[in-house]
Amino acid sequence: MFGARCLLLALRRCSSAPCPKHTQAARLRVCEALEAQEVAGDIKVQGWVRSVRSQKEVLFLHINDGSSLESLQIVADPSLENRDLTFGSAVEVQGKLVKSLHRMQNVELKAENIRVVGPCDTLTFPFKPRERQPLEYSRQFPHLRCRTNALSSLLRVRSEATAAIHSFFKDNGYVHVHTPIITSNDCEGAGELFHVRTSDKVQERGENSHFFNVPAFLTVSGQLHLEVMAGAFTQVFTFGPTFRAENSQSRRHLAEFYMVEAEMSFTESLQDIIQVMEDLFKKATSIVLSKCPQDVELFHKYVSPAQKGRLEQMLKNKFITISYTEAVDILKRAPQTFIFQPKWGSNLQTEHEKYLVKHCGEVPVFVVNYPYDLKPFYMRDNEDGPQHTVAAVDLLVPGIGELCGGSLREERLHFLQPRLERLGLADAYQWYLDLRQFGSAPHGGFGMGFERYLQCILGVDNIKNLFLSRDFLTPVFCSSMADSHGPICAAGLYV
Repeated sequence: MFGARCLLLALRRCSSAPCPKHTQAARLRVCEALEAQEVAGDIKVQGWVRSVRSQKEVLFLHINDGSSLESLQIVADPSLENRDLTFGSAVEVQGKLVKSLHRMQNVELKAENIRVVGPCDTLTFPFKPRERQPLEYSRQFPHLRCRTNALSSLLRVRSEATAAIHSFFKDNGYVHVHTPIITSNDCEGAGELFHVRTSDKVQERGENSHFFNVPAFLTVSGQLHLEVMAGAFTQVFTFGPTFRAENSQSRRHLAEFYMVEAEMSFTESLQDIIQVMEDLFKKATSIVLSKCPQDVELFHKYVSPAQKGRLEQMLKNKFITISYTEAVDILKRAPQTFIFQPKWGSNLQTEHEKYLVKHCGEVPVFVVNYPYDLKPFYMRDNEDGPQHTVAAVDLLVPGIGELCGGSLREERLHFLQPRLERLGLADAYQWYLDLRQFGSAPHGGFGMGFERYLQCILGVDNIKNLFLSRDFLTPVFCSSMADSHGPICAAGLYV
């Protein structure tokens, strides 16, 4: 009896005692694990296998989760290996972070458990371990190419460059504006537009194909909308997608690309705009180089070995400014023969732009004051002669040619209105004329093609290698949206 009571009391004490807590493994990104300065127990890392090496007494893995170019080494007992643990497979590894004996790395993960989350068929997977494929090869597999070192590095650089550009404008007091993607305006005036219309099913029912009751297009620039905002904010910028329907398959053109655009009020000097362009380039590039040194080095080492020296030259030297007239004179005296003969009043071609940069010592060059008839209606008349020019500027950089374009805007109504009338645009742009009647101030701005900027700092020759292709996404997206949501708009871009 006494023994039974003792047992009952012991059971009660056990049931009232706190249960030991189960400690959940802390999840670390690969970059965080690689930067760890001391060992850590019970951590978890998730990613994709970059290499597998099985020996008699030890299993080595390298896994990467996209957070860094460098992969984390996993050391495990061979008993943890299974047939699904292959190159490309998605895994979750749990274990202890320990000091590495290898002199090239600080730490490694001693695995206690390896779980294959998603196997990878290595026979049909287009990329193989320890094979460095050219960028053109990876473009054949747009849905998989972000798994390669080159594309993952590019996307990290792209992300840091985006943040650096936003940081530059925020630190300098600019307001970020989201300008429309669908618009009725043609900012460039070249007619190279993607027309947005309702789907064929809507037209078959006899409904108006103009969804907004007027023709609509995918934007070629946010500039005109920024000019509206510059009537209330002294400094504004936008950073978003733009579209050009240029029938070109060249290495310099994209149908869809990103554009950085800024507008500044109360500025009467083209030099003010030039200074912002130079400061933006140097500040953003310096941040990218400090944040992504390994990723940039990958391109400078394997894609464009000479680009590192060019970039250093650009960052340490003051950019040069010449007039369009001076540029034409330089080209006419050039010892080489151009495909397009340079003459005053004609556009500068890529071959001209690259020669001018080379002539100026491989330093970026601002070309200012272009012929009046070459530029759009919104650029400010310089009122000069006999060669009539506008206050426009293009930034030319080594290896690329034109990177940025900008101007002072024509804020004087008595100059702007006659020009719009001559072009037959006065009615369509009455709202633009209104801006000049209600508190107009001298203003100007510029735009920079983001992919061309990446070309410039990384040395990638073909701009198409810098944009994640939409080819595999669009047909699936459009058809699924049409089925589930009814009528949709279709653009020429998606044909």
